[in-house]
Amino acid sequence: MAPTRLPALSVADVDAAAERISAVVPPTPLEYCERLSELTGADVYLKREDLTRVRSYKLRGAYNVMAQLSPREREAGVVTASAGNHAQGVAYACRAMGVAGRIYVPARTPKQKRDRIRAHGGAFVELIAVGDTFDAAAEAAADDVARTGATMVAPFDDARTAAGQGTIARELLAQLPSAPDLVLVPVGGGGCLAGIGAYLQTTSPCTSILGVEPAGAASMAAALAAGGPVTLPDVDPFVDGTAVKRVGDIPYAVVSRLDRITMTRVDEGAVCTAMLDLYQNEGIIAEPAAALSVAALAGLPIAPGTTVVCVISGGNNDVSRYNEVIERSLVHRGLKHYFLVDFPQQPGALRRFLDQVLGPDDDITMFEYIKRNNREFGAALVGIELQEADTLPLIVARLDASPLEVQRIAPGTPEFRYLI
Repeated sequence: MAPTRLPALSVADVDAAAERISAVVPPTPLEYCERLSELTGADVYLKREDLTRVRSYKLRGAYNVMAQLSPREREAGVVTASAGNHAQGVAYACRAMGVAGRIYVPARTPKQKRDRIRAHGGAFVELIAVGDTFDAAAEAAADDVARTGATMVAPFDDARTAAGQGTIARELLAQLPSAPDLVLVPVGGGGCLAGIGAYLQTTSPCTSILGVEPAGAASMAAALAAGGPVTLPDVDPFVDGTAVKRVGDIPYAVVSRLDRITMTRVDEGAVCTAMLDLYQNEGIIAEPAAALSVAALAGLPIAPGTTVVCVISGGNNDVSRYNEVIERSLVHRGLKHYFLVDFPQQPGALRRFLDQVLGPDDDITMFEYIKRNNREFGAALVGIELQEADTLPLIVARLDASPLEVQRIAPGTPEFRYLI
C-alpha cells in the first residue's frame, strides 16, 4: 500500500482543501477552558472537532479527497479502512455525492460508531467488519481495491487527507487574537499531525506542536526513533481512534521534516480520567482518542500565560464503554485494587476482614467466593475502592499482619487485564 512518491504538503494545499470542504465543514468552535487554564496556569482552549456533522475531524480529510475524484473514479466507487471516525466521514461524503463505497472496520469497532457509519452512508455504503485491529481492516481494504479497481480513500496515508485535516490549524489561527504557543494533537496514523504541523510550521513558526499517542500504540514515536515507519508487534485497542500499528509513509515523511513537532505518550488510564473530567466539568462527550490532548497536559511544564490549544478530535463514544472507562480511571488514580484472599471457612471471617483490614471510608466493589469442598480455607476475589490512594500501604500492612493469606493482583498482569 505504501506510495512510491511522497508529495510535499503545503499551505496552498490546506487553503485549497478549506475551500473544497467549506460547504460541509463549517468552522468548529474554539472554546476557552477555565478549569484547565486554572490547573495549568496557561490559557487553554479546546478545538471542538467533536461538533462536526460526523462528530470528528475526519470529515475534513475524507471530503477533501472525494471532492477531487474524477467522474470515472466516482463511477468505480470507493473503498476505505477505518477504526470508525474516518469511515463516518467517507460514508457522509458517499451519500452527499452519490458514490458507492465499501468500508472496512475492525470487528472491535464500538457499536455506536458502526451504527453512525450506516446512518451517514445509508444505501450508498456497505460496512464490512474484519480482524481485531485497524491494520487488519486496512489489509482487507487494499485487497478489495486490487480486486475491483475501486479508489482508496486513505484515512491518513494520502497528502489530500492530511491537507483536509490541516484545515484545523487554519481555523484556530483565525479564531485566536494571536498565534498559540502550543497545540496538542492526538496521533494515530499521523495524517492530522502532518496537516496541522505543515501548516503551522510556515504560517506560525513560533507555535510548537505536541503529538500525543496512547502508551499502547505509540507508532509515530517508534517511526521517528527508527528513522522510518515500523510495524509495532501489537497495540492496545482501547484508544480505538489511534490504535494503529504503523503510521503512514506520507505523514511520517512530513512530520520527520518539521522541527517544531515533539511527541509524547499517555497511559490509557490517564485518558479515561481525562474523558470523565471533560464530561463532568465541560459536558463534553469525548471518545478516548479525543481526550489524549487533555490527558497530556497533566505532565507538561507549561509557563504561566502560555496559550495552549488541545484538539478534541471526536465525540463518537459508545455509552456501554463507560463502566470500563471508570474502572481504568480508578486504577490509574490508585483507587481500585484487587486481591485474592484465602478466607477460613468459618462464621465471622468476612466480618473480621471488614473490621480489621478495611478503612472506614473504603468500599468492597467485588467479592466472589465459592465453597467448592470441605477444605478449611477458600479463596475469594476481592475488589477494593479507596477514597484516597495513599491509604493503600495501610491496607497492605493490615493484610500482612492478619492471619489471612493474601495475594495482590498487580496492574498490568494478564489476570488484572481480565478483570477490567
